[in-house]
Amino acid sequence: MSVLERICTDKAAHVKESKAKISFEHIHNAARKAKPAKGFETAIRAKNADGKPAVIAEVKKASPSKGLISDDFDPVKTAQHYQENGAACISVLTDTPYFQGSDADFLAARKVTDIPMIRKDFMVDPYQIVESRAMGADCILIIMAALSDVQAAELVAAAREYKLDILFETHNSEEIERTLPLNPTLIGVNSRNLKTLDVDIAMFDTLYDTLPHDCLKIAESGIQSTDTIKTLYSSGYNGFLIGESFMRNALNLSEI
Repeated sequence: MSVLERICTDKAAHVKESKAKISFEHIHNAARKAKPAKGFETAIRAKNADGKPAVIAEVKKASPSKGLISDDFDPVKTAQHYQENGAACISVLTDTPYFQGSDADFLAARKVTDIPMIRKDFMVDPYQIVESRAMGADCILIIMAALSDVQAAELVAAAREYKLDILFETHNSEEIERTLPLNPTLIGVNSRNLKTLDVDIAMFDTLYDTLPHDCLKIAESGIQSTDTIKTLYSSGYNGFLIGESFMRNALNLSEI
């Protein structure tokens, strides 16, 4: 069983437990009462309109590949720092077993920021989509490697019903091709292979020409320098999802 398969199996069990504790009707009502979603995609386009790369700065405590990343982790201070230093959007990891994140981290960051936020988790059930909107998410992540075409379509339908933007995450040309029937407007290329956890940033160049020309293109994982960002931005990438390099202070957000 690959890392991704193990994560998704555990996530399905977690969702089953969540459903037993909190009914769909309850989260549906909470989602309907939530403030309107902020434009995640719109925020990225606005940065580009100003001639700047759009940074999606990630609140990230740990990862399966690197273990603990931040031993003085504070989602509130981190989110505030991101907003104050020019991030277009904020990503918060809410998976607990593998990333040591939580829904509480997302809610804490949501309270102190007013820029768009993506709930970054392994979505395997439409219940999680509605749950995300109830939490105040503006966008959700759909990882094509984790889903069948039927599952992906179900999640997309739920996200659009609840007015959430969607970041489709891909790792190869086949996954990009699978997104096309779903009418994507925001596609990410993740340079980290979620089955092996290896990183190859050459994938950004390799896959660029296979991305739909009318989609916003997001580079994810393995970005460690402003030079990389500048090069990818000039080649056509619109945004950059960066977590570890910020959490380790290896990159200065205000200089991007």
